[in-house]
Amino acid sequence: MNILLDILGGTFIGGILLLLVIKLNIFTANASFYSDNELKLQQNAKTLAEIINYDLRKIGYNYDGVAIITADSTHIKFYADMNEPGTPGYGTVDVVEYYLKDSTSSVGTSNPSDRVLCRIINYADTISGPSLGLVNLKFSYLNVQDIETTILEDIVYVKAEFWVEPTEIMNNFITGQQDSSVFTYWELTINPRNI
Repeated sequence: MNILLDILGGTFIGGILLLLVIKLNIFTANASFYSDNELKLQQNAKTLAEIINYDLRKIGYNYDGVAIITADSTHIKFYADMNEPGTPGYGTVDVVEYYLKDSTSSVGTSNPSDRVLCRIINYADTISGPSLGLVNLKFSYLNVQDIETTILEDIVYVKAEFWVEPTEIMNNFITGQQDSSVFTYWELTINPRNI
């Protein structure tokens, strides 16, 4: 009888230990998934910031006059020479435009609200890549006193704010519901030297 109780007790304790190991393994896998997604999220936000920063710093480069054509909260169009010195096309002024496409243009992601940032040069050269999880983009324009303005001639600073979510929907491993708390907000104020 004692042997039977020892076997049952050992099986019970072994089962509890096995369940604890399985639970630890699931928790570690979920933590790794969240960590990887947050890293990818930050890398995507940094990539978008570098693209926007590079182009907006060139507003008015090699152009005389009011360099900004359109300035609203979701759309910017401006004159700039986008070619590097010494490359073909340097010295010719380009028209550069940024806007967001709607969420249906984003393919290959499971996030229904991510959108694609569209960059058009000279009205024809459409460059739009993956969404990188971009959900919203907002431009605002500031004058010399850091006051928001809509007068094109008064714009000195361009402020870009954007929100990035994971491209793949993440579910909370405890509740099983979609986790909407994971996002990155990035804000940058750019002072183009040529306006």
